Amino acid sequence: MTRKSLIAAALCLTVLAPTALAGPLTVTLENIQKQTGAIRLGVFDAAGYEGGKAVSGADVVVNAATVSVTVEGLAPGEYGIKLYHDVNGDGEMNSNPFGMPTEPFAFSNNAMGRFGPAKWDDARFEVTEDGAVQVISVN
Repeated sequence: MTRKSLIAAALCLTVLAPTALAGPLTVTLENIQKQTGAIRLGVFDAAGYEGGKAVSGADVVVNAATVSVTVEGLAPGEYGIKLYHDVNGDGEMNSNPFGMPTEPFAFSNNAMGRFGPAKWDDARFEVTEDGAVQVISVN
């Protein structure tokens, strides 16, 4: 084989090779005060965390003080989770007249925000080929 043929073959294999997927991300939500409604969870990459679109997500029915969900199909990398407990099931994160949330919310790593969402550096975690686990307190 000529050198050009080898390079072309290598490029074809690179293009045709399946993208490696990370193992499952298991998210356990605990300390849920009201067992009604659903928890709406978004998984974000660095580009989407500050107001962009989630790369994955889930709606988790709340029927106990602790519930779990598994997210699959993520590429290996860093992610952050934003979630809120839609206690009344209206599909929205309710707030008071001043814009303060009236329904529970939380972030990965149990990160806390000051006057807004938790910062990316506090909420980010890695999902590897082996997967990842996040335990988040919702209160």
